[in-house]
Amino acid sequence: MAAHGFPLTALFLLCFLGFSHGHIHLSSIPRDLEVTASPKSGQVLKAGVDKISVSWVLNGAAKVGSDLAYKSVKVKLCYAPVSQVDRAWRKTEDDLAKDKTCQFQIVEKPYNPSNKTVQKAEWTVERDTPTATFFVRAYAFNSAGDEVAYGQTTDEKKGTNLFQIEAISGRHVSLDIASGCFSAFSVLSLTGFFIAGKRQAKKAAAAEGH
Repeated sequence: MAAHGFPLTALFLLCFLGFSHGHIHLSSIPRDLEVTASPKSGQVLKAGVDKISVSWVLNGAAKVGSDLAYKSVKVKLCYAPVSQVDRAWRKTEDDLAKDKTCQFQIVEKPYNPSNKTVQKAEWTVERDTPTATFFVRAYAFNSAGDEVAYGQTTDEKKGTNLFQIEAISGRHVSLDIASGCFSAFSVLSLTGFFIAGKRQAKKAAAAEGH
């Protein structure tokens, strides 16, 4: 009986670990990272053009040695609540496996616990970033790929230090110029064909008169 019990117990533990892995809740991890970003509150950035400078460091409230488990840090661009209203595909969930707040990765870097200095990165806003209001958040990950700490540029309610990104409109000055030239050429061509047609009709009428 015991021989059969061990495989069943092992199978149960594997199933439990597989089910529980990845279900990390934001409310369960400490806010041990201090994160700053270059955009000022209310500033409007243009997708595909403007850059964001970000920095992060272990904050003074973190327990000594708490970052020994950190293996990497991912910094992400996240939707502010004002840009999540009536948009289920941007919905915030406490379960980070289901959370859709932070959909744009800015940078991922390995974490060195012996280096307590400020880490920095610069990122050009991607061209496919939609028009919305954002903030920046960083997650610290352990060797298992689980979030173990975080930090963000806004407060807990995500209402401060927010900035906007303006999406690419799909039109460009050079395209507008080319379109205008093409339209002008089309008008001139039609006018030319019209004049040429009238001249040919006059010549044909004159030939018939003789």
